[in-house]
Amino acid sequence: MARALKADFSAPVLMTSTDELIAVVERLRREPFVTIDTEFVRERTYWPELCLVQLAGAHDVVVVDTLAPGLDLAPLGELLDDPAVTKVFHAARQDLEIFLHLFDRLPAALFDTQVAAMVAGYGDQVGYDNLVSSLTGAHIDKAHRFSDWAARPLSPAQIAYAAADVTYLRTVYQLLRERLEQEGRMEWVAAELAVLTRPETFRPDPETLWEKMRPRTSNRRMLGVLRAITAWRELEAQRVNVPRQRLLKDESLLEIAATGPADADALARVRGVSRGFAEGRSGAGLLEAIAAAHALPDASLPRQSKGKDGPRPSPALVALLKVLLAACCEEHDVAPRLVASSEDIDRLAMEGEPDLPLLQGWRRVVFGEDALALKAGTMLLGVDGTRIRRVST
Repeated sequence: MARALKADFSAPVLMTSTDELIAVVERLRREPFVTIDTEFVRERTYWPELCLVQLAGAHDVVVVDTLAPGLDLAPLGELLDDPAVTKVFHAARQDLEIFLHLFDRLPAALFDTQVAAMVAGYGDQVGYDNLVSSLTGAHIDKAHRFSDWAARPLSPAQIAYAAADVTYLRTVYQLLRERLEQEGRMEWVAAELAVLTRPETFRPDPETLWEKMRPRTSNRRMLGVLRAITAWRELEAQRVNVPRQRLLKDESLLEIAATGPADADALARVRGVSRGFAEGRSGAGLLEAIAAAHALPDASLPRQSKGKDGPRPSPALVALLKVLLAACCEEHDVAPRLVASSEDIDRLAMEGEPDLPLLQGWRRVVFGEDALALKAGTMLLGVDGTRIRRVST
């Protein structure tokens, strides 16, 4: 499906004023779709610092310098809000997180070519460079991939590199959409994009973040403290705008949950906690969270999920279901990861007909029905030359 791509894009324009942005947004809002990308830095901050927004239409290719003095990004928000213009991204999650933080809402009518490529059979989380090469035959210069996008002035090469992320994306989008429409899979893509339209996708619940720490204890009081201080860290990291691990590492949180320090001296003895932190505003807030967790009644304390300590599925059945998944996805030319995760397969192996996405919608057609038949013993797997084949019993 690769096509040679002619280098006939307009030269990118670096935009630094609100008036320029208003003018280009007015033009772009007359188009059926616009491609969008961002460049940002967040190594030292909790919230990403937006440095550039790249936009491309049929005739405009612009790189918006979001750090330009006096620039008002409100016109960009109007473009993102317009339901008549499809906003095309590749691997949109970080871009969407930025726009949600900036405008307190997500773009309307969005399309993610990475998701679409998975539905179209280009593999799991295919990178932009590889997708451009596969679909267009073009190759992107990666020399400026690790630029410091917050540094000014930007070089012409940096501007050209940033612009390439949206110029080639126009062709990628058009080719993917054409293929997916021919194969009747646009509804599949829409179902996968639904998660990107929900703000909660990008705003994790602080009260549930402790579960990702995977504490090796069933002590509910310790788990209650861990829940409280993990939630505190998330909100405090947002307040002071530093990465959560830079504020306080996971290892320190686990030790604090286990030891339950009651004052600044005890807190300062925890590995990874400085005296200045323990005696400052953040330390005081952390100690309050610990005390509040210790005061909770037993009924309000969390329980450790069964996880690896609970019953496990048959490894042989899991392996067989994974073989079937690979065979079904090969037949339908869709990425296996999009159909079912390893956790999904484990649950399917253990439960009769669990409430899982793989047993709903298009996934059930591609894999779910066959998986249930395999479990029920009404289907066998065999080998036909170099391919897996299914045999009804």
